[in-house]
Amino acid sequence: MEHKEMTVDDLMDLLSGCDGSAPARQAMNPFFPMAHRLEQVVQCTDQTGQTVVYLAEGRDADTQLGHLPPEVAVRLAWQSPTQPPPPRPRRTTGGK
Repeated sequence: MEHKEMTVDDLMDLLSGCDGSAPARQAMNPFFPMAHRLEQVVQCTDQTGQTVVYLAEGRDADTQLGHLPPEVAVRLAWQSPTQPPPPRPRRTTGGK
């Protein structure tokens, strides 16, 4: 089964519905989801001769912004929605 890659046209179509002034970020690693600041777009030719466009993070120490917000990881289907645990009855000072 061949994996269909997203094209630049696909990406532009998806981005056309977004706020053009919003920062562009990269969500990385579904097992330890982190957010990264994008800095560069590079177009080149791969080993098969196909043109490929890469979105790259920056080299500064603050390029990794921290953990991906949970709602983003859920929307990407990297995590399941979670519910807070139900409240437990509080213990009294008598230990009962």
